[in-house]
Amino acid sequence: MPTDPKELERRAFVALDRLTDGVSGLGLAVSGGGDSVALMQLVSRWPGRSRHAVSVATVDHGLRAASAGEACGVARGAARLGFPHQTIRWDAGDGRGNLMARARAARLRLLSDWAGARGLGAVLLGHTRDDVAETLLMRLGRGAGIDGLSAMTERRASHGVEWLRPLLDVGRQELRDWLRQTDASWIEDPTNEDESFDRARIRRVMAEMGLDPAMLALSAANIAEARAALNAAMLPLIEDAEARLAALVLNRPRFAAAPAELRRRLVVAATRFVTGGDYPPRRSGVDHALQSLEAGTRVTLDGVVLDPSGDRLLVHREPAAATRAALDADRWDNRWKIIGLRKGDRVAALGDGVANLDWRTLGTTHLEAQALPVVVRDGRIILPLREAGDGLSATPIRDMLDFRRILLGH
Repeated sequence: MPTDPKELERRAFVALDRLTDGVSGLGLAVSGGGDSVALMQLVSRWPGRSRHAVSVATVDHGLRAASAGEACGVARGAARLGFPHQTIRWDAGDGRGNLMARARAARLRLLSDWAGARGLGAVLLGHTRDDVAETLLMRLGRGAGIDGLSAMTERRASHGVEWLRPLLDVGRQELRDWLRQTDASWIEDPTNEDESFDRARIRRVMAEMGLDPAMLALSAANIAEARAALNAAMLPLIEDAEARLAALVLNRPRFAAAPAELRRRLVVAATRFVTGGDYPPRRSGVDHALQSLEAGTRVTLDGVVLDPSGDRLLVHREPAAATRAALDADRWDNRWKIIGLRKGDRVAALGDGVANLDWRTLGTTHLEAQALPVVVRDGRIILPLREAGDGLSATPIRDMLDFRRILLGH
């Protein structure tokens, strides 16, 4: 049936109202393709637009000769709608590794930096119901578990930004029908038909088999409901969990008595809590860690130490990983906020310096203490946790509220 433009707009506007409540400024990520152009056009017609400052950005990956011109086309379209626009260019470098994965990671980082510089509370993305269906099939082919198979979420926090997807209840073809009825134009990225990419092959298979994206998206939503039930079952396991010095202390007997899937989810969340990583560790690594913990053996996973000792399961940063950590503004190792640094100061892991410290006064283990931050100032080593002075201090970036958010949303 033909798309009813008013009905599509109603669904989009309801989602926009719900997702942007309380958000100060909105960014739109617009590539020039049909989905993101439709999102920009819908936002321009959205009655709630007046409550938000809206800006548009296009990431030009420079992977196709036409990409610069397409970004200019988005800029012209944004100007006609009264939206300020910026093109952000990415240098692909030497092209090593998975190019598409690197491009996705760069896009996320560049857009988050852009949003942060403009004080935008959230960035809207044009993912549709078809993206949910395609992602489900792609992850099925990779042996994903319940988290990977769950539907895309409408709201996700990452890189200091809220990423919002208001079009997950709308089909890709619906959006293009709506664009035609509104006389809007868009470009079709030729890589969408390039079957050297997984998503293009999945789209062809779906079409050949007559798979309905709406039904696949419904399956993903059902899996997400099952995930929510599992999350609820996790809460008793962390009743007395404690966040301390950028580490986590869990109740080992409760952990050991839990079903395997709950233990797996707890290990994944605890690892991400310590590192601040946006993505879970590989399944094979998690399985190995669970086997070691079941045997009562200390194990390392993605730069995190899981140490079963007595009634505690201590999860903390691996010292070797901490020695490779860098300072990003006032954040060190994505774990600590360091305040009061002077020109010439250097932040490093305590490491072997633990031999000259009465680390027991901090309430840590010997290994855990080696990953703590120190400030090297004029040849002197300062432990800001204990020797704070001249405004120098170190504070963990994440607390128990963050752990609960990771645990219930990973």
